Parts: sequence; C-alpha cells; structure tokens
Amino acid sequence: MKKRDLIIYRVATALFSLMLLAGAITYFVQYEMVSKMFTSLGVPTEIIYPLAIVKILGILAIWLIKNPVIKTLAYLGFALDLVFAIIAHLNAGDGRAIGPAIPLALLIISYVFYRKKRQVLN
Repeated sequence: MKKRDLIIYRVATALFSLMLLAGAITYFVQYEMVSKMFTSLGVPTEIIYPLAIVKILGILAIWLIKNPVIKTLAYLGFALDLVFAIIAHLNAGDGRAIGPAIPLALLIISYVFYRKKRQVLN
C-alpha cells in the first residue's frame, strides 16, 4: 500500500472514530438532550445506551480486530446506523441530515482504503 493511501486511511478512520466516539460519549453524559432528539425523530429512547456501547465496540473493532469479517461487520453496522440516521432526519425535516452524512462519507473513504490495504496484504 502506498504511503499516501495509508495516510488517507488513517486520517479518515481517525476522524470518523473521533466523531462517533464523541457522539457515543454524548449519549451517556447528555442523556436528556439525546432523548429529546431521539423522540423528535420517532426513535425509541431505550436504544440510546445500547447504541452508545455498540458504537464504542465498533470503533474498537475497526482499530484493533484483525479478523476481516468482524471488521467488515463493524463497517456495515456503522453504515446502517448512519444511513438510518440520515433517513430519520430527512423524515423529521429538521435539517440535520448533514450531521450523519459527514461521518458516513468518512466511513466510506476509510472502508475503500481498508480494502486497498487488505488487497496488498493478501
């Protein structure tokens, strides 16, 4: 893998990870605010804590797990979460769909360069 590609992969993955980690932490420390947002989107508030935990585990899987199946499942889980978040915001008409769209773009970049990295290793 070219050094440039590795840098792009690491920067995109780091920015994505920081954004999702900040969101997961917000789920814990500002539960009331997050609960109101989930309610306005029509999403059950019972999933706030489990979703925060799964996001943290997914970030750990992307960075630490070497198994390509588990890593790919983490990417898939994040993609589904972010696509559904975009749909929920568009459906609510609150103008906040760009919030999950940015990490989704970073996730796509990270995954594309992760696949390049895997091809070089195989």
